[in-house]
Amino acid sequence: MASPTITNKIAFIGGGQMAEAMIGGLLSGQVCSAESIWATDPVAERRDHLKSQFGIRVGSANREAVALADVVVLAVKPQTLQVVLSDLGQALAHALVISIVAGVTIRTITEQIAGAMRVVRAMPNTPALVREGMTALALGSAVSEDDSRMARTVFESVGRVVLVEERLMDAVTGLSGSGPAYVFLAIESLADGGVKMGLPRQVAELLAAQTVLGAARLVLESGMHPAQLKDRVASPGGTTIAGLHQLEQGRFRATLMSAVEAATIRSKELGH
Repeated sequence: MASPTITNKIAFIGGGQMAEAMIGGLLSGQVCSAESIWATDPVAERRDHLKSQFGIRVGSANREAVALADVVVLAVKPQTLQVVLSDLGQALAHALVISIVAGVTIRTITEQIAGAMRVVRAMPNTPALVREGMTALALGSAVSEDDSRMARTVFESVGRVVLVEERLMDAVTGLSGSGPAYVFLAIESLADGGVKMGLPRQVAELLAAQTVLGAARLVLESGMHPAQLKDRVASPGGTTIAGLHQLEQGRFRATLMSAVEAATIRSKELGH
């Protein structure tokens, strides 16, 4: 077994779905050991689940977990964050704090943590559950290069990572944060089309899902612009261009752009 990439102790405050995905990624990728991870959750069933699945240390005392951690991941719901931060306060001053709490700014967190200025704001998305996540990171002013590398390492265990200015995090939420839902809808719709044309439901869903997966991988690995790849599929007078014409009739591109815009605006509203 390979040695862990990082030896820092990590505390997850909140044991929800995304925290579980991150813990799974860190362990399966041998980024760190189970002994170095502590997760807290007020619900005993969640603690028992995390303990049995990963063999990590669990508990309900946030202060106890934070006291032993070098990195603290805030993975609580937005409406409970203020209570959690009020309880922890100065206890977070020594740690690198990574927040995956949607809509909450770095400034909001630092103002509630006396002396703790090393804060990274992250927006991962749900494909992190299968190690294909997309995470955007915004760095607080006191975050060092080592801190930045640490944050990247944590999230690269569940997918890809990009650094952005914090002012762009709402747009990230509108695109990659909410984007999986748009893609799920597209897969469902493609499958429905196949069923309409006579395909069995199970076959249609497999065809649709694998087509989306393969197309996405081709964009990432070829380095080509999506429009170039589209043109390679659409031969003159063929089936694809007929389908593309119908999509244009339905304002497909404009509708997706509007969806990203609407989700971005909503993210800004929730942040206020």
